[in-house]
Amino acid sequence: MGSSTSFKLHAKLKDYVSWFEIPAYDIARATRFYNAIYNMEMEVAHNGEFDMAYFPAEKGIGGALIQGPGCYPNDTGVLIYLNAGDDMDSILGRIDLAGGRIIMPKTLISDTSGYFALFIDSEGNRLALHEGVRPTSAAHKGASRPVTKAAKKVAPKRSTKKR
Repeated sequence: MGSSTSFKLHAKLKDYVSWFEIPAYDIARATRFYNAIYNMEMEVAHNGEFDMAYFPAEKGIGGALIQGPGCYPNDTGVLIYLNAGDDMDSILGRIDLAGGRIIMPKTLISDTSGYFALFIDSEGNRLALHEGVRPTSAAHKGASRPVTKAAKKVAPKRSTKKR
């Protein structure tokens, strides 16, 4: 393990994520999926063996869809929470229509942390959406649909074989 003197103290970082990539088998299909659920247009770039579609971001953490060698979608790896702003219900409403599936509906984390939901995208990746608590309404009291405490739901796995 090494001695404790080998560990340097680091300044606390503002964000511990600086970039993310979501693997895709079919960059066009994946781009259509995310464009549809977020109602946006992603820029697609081709660089040698890799194709990437970039999530539009003016500042903050950026990311992209990526297709190429070693980029294999899966539903068991690291879980990325995408920002739903204050529009999670609308985004969730577009997931099935865009070729994905919801595996956990909008669920309360806590009164101060907001909500999350889990979904499988068009490529078979498991991802999450996060919606914070609105400043004008603590914990969304009186929300239009009931929200349950987090309970693990298991959805049938899609094949992760290349299509």
